[in-house]
Amino acid sequence: MSKLVTIYGGSGFLGRYIARRLAAKGWRIRVAVRDPNQAMFVRPYGAVGQVEPVFCNIRDDDSVRAVMRGADAVVNCVGTFDAHGKNNFAAVQHEGAERIARIAAEQGVTRMVQISAIGADADGPSTYARTKALGEQAVLRHMPGAMILRPSVLFGPEDDFFNRFAGMAMMSPVLPVVGGKTRFQPVHVDDVAQAAVMGVEGTAQGLFELGGPEVATFRELMRDMLGVIRRRRLIWNMPFWIARVMAWGFNILRAATFNIVTPPITADQVKSLGVDNVVADGAQGFEALGIQPQAMEAILPDYLWRFRKSGQYAEIKDSARNLKA
Repeated sequence: MSKLVTIYGGSGFLGRYIARRLAAKGWRIRVAVRDPNQAMFVRPYGAVGQVEPVFCNIRDDDSVRAVMRGADAVVNCVGTFDAHGKNNFAAVQHEGAERIARIAAEQGVTRMVQISAIGADADGPSTYARTKALGEQAVLRHMPGAMILRPSVLFGPEDDFFNRFAGMAMMSPVLPVVGGKTRFQPVHVDDVAQAAVMGVEGTAQGLFELGGPEVATFRELMRDMLGVIRRRRLIWNMPFWIARVMAWGFNILRAATFNIVTPPITADQVKSLGVDNVVADGAQGFEALGIQPQAMEAILPDYLWRFRKSGQYAEIKDSARNLKA
């Protein structure tokens, strides 16, 4: 019988790529999510019954234990950018990660992959960074042989980074960025999924910081994105003090609307944007795993073309102009 893996948050951006790769390798997969009905798209990743979305609340021991029963490996992809509510930073990224690792150890699961983030630091400036670090520490207490992956910002067809700003560029002549000089090392989502699969299959363990081949400032990334979608926009490097005031105002609005309004930026995100998001000197990365990360220029045009004025016909129009010339 093929081996079984439980992927917590397996229908998310990264989780679905891990599920797809493992399904191709013959693994049976439980995709543990809060709403299985919203995760039915993962089922065609494998043969009938090979990939199944199942309900799980990672704040509850019994729920976590039920979907892990019989698993040979677990992957925790669950994360949040929400500092409020029941599924806040501490509940999800620290306590949730610890719960999964503790129950995995209890059930004799031998392999675990924990998805963290570059910048995870118990003494970091943001709650996001601190809870990611606390989650790592908790996982290693219970599963000392776990693989910890710290990717930089992920990019790919379903990302909420380039897609988000490209969408903004369609509607506004000005593209505001907070932390325009902050450096990032964007990494293709499927490259990180490939690394996670190595942890599931037991061919690698330890802590790895994963970044793509390019390091660029936030402003430079927006410039490159605008080049791909062929739009001219003013990139405004919003001062941090203005961003903090905006975040404070949006937080008040959120409270006044009983969490109906989702802030476009939070105070915690402003703090995170003040810190470079690149692989640390001396850290293990893709090279140690034998993986060659893909460059942004090879991937971005494949999914950002829809933000061009002529969409999928932009290339055809360019060719027509050249013929007339």
